[in-house]
Amino acid sequence: MTSDQGGSAFRGKIALPDVVRSPWWELGRRLLAALAILVGTVLLVYLDRKGYVDGNDPTNTISFTDAIYYTTVTLSTTGYGDIAPVTDGARMVNAFVITPARIAFLVLLIGTTLEVLASQGRDMLRVSRWRKKMGHHVVVIGYGTKGRSAVETLVNNGLDREEVVIVDPSSVALADAHADGLAVVSGDATRREVLRRAGVAEADQIIITTNRDDSNVLAALTVRQLNPDAWIVAAVKEQENAPLMRQSGANSVITSSDAVGRLLGLSSLSPTLGSVMEDLLTYGEGLEVAERDLLVGEVGKQPQSLPDQVISVVRDEKVYRYFDPVVTQLARGDRLVVVRPAKELPWAPRPGTHNEDFATDED
Repeated sequence: MTSDQGGSAFRGKIALPDVVRSPWWELGRRLLAALAILVGTVLLVYLDRKGYVDGNDPTNTISFTDAIYYTTVTLSTTGYGDIAPVTDGARMVNAFVITPARIAFLVLLIGTTLEVLASQGRDMLRVSRWRKKMGHHVVVIGYGTKGRSAVETLVNNGLDREEVVIVDPSSVALADAHADGLAVVSGDATRREVLRRAGVAEADQIIITTNRDDSNVLAALTVRQLNPDAWIVAAVKEQENAPLMRQSGANSVITSSDAVGRLLGLSSLSPTLGSVMEDLLTYGEGLEVAERDLLVGEVGKQPQSLPDQVISVVRDEKVYRYFDPVVTQLARGDRLVVVRPAKELPWAPRPGTHNEDFATDED
């Protein structure tokens, strides 16, 4: 972690994605515009120097230095009055050219100053509006490879990017998340204040994907204290840390190293089986695993008899394999975990059917 990242790790600063250009680019553009007005006015006065008189020069001649001097005191509204237009032409130029140039010059300078002073207040207002819209959102702690894949999966399944908040102390993660249109809370996710700023207490789901198991455990403990009802999904590198993660409050624990190792082993023993597993894990191609509600016409049937390939049945918040005797006959309120073509939306009833009645407990 760099010193810059370490300094921001404890501030818990909220940063919303923005599309404006760099502040230095904006400042440079305005300074160049002001310089162009200044140079243009100097040339205008010098070319029309016969229409001006210098009260402090007996010869009444206007040099290029006098033109620069007159322009600067005029555009800055200082106006000493020692050099003044005397001919009708020079006065008309002052009225319709130099005076608007003076106004534009002041607007550029004052506008730049006000924008610098108001930027912090504008950011605070944006954050305040953002907070009012937050609630029942998803907080992703850690925006590395795993965190980015998790967010893309959620978005591809219908979640709005505005409903996702990233927590990460890294400036690289901040840039990546903003490029993906996501709000970021910069800070250490093991600190309570940082998680509060991310709205963990109001979130429905929290995904924990940092690169260290100890940080994941501590983050899960803190999240569970702030939100006892949230659904927490956490990743661990080592299988031996999975029980500790569950004890810390995680509802679901994914062992990343073991999962990769199993896939590598399957691909080595059976390339075909490895290809199928990779197909199931790849979004938008081939086969996908999806969860759906039971349809009215499917009540009382066996899981194996349905058009979808049912692999599990969720009943009373418990997951049963499709061959378990408890779920020999499907009942109202059941949910099915199925394998289906990826071209079908995961939330569709099943391939080829739409707008059918679901067999819920309320029916």
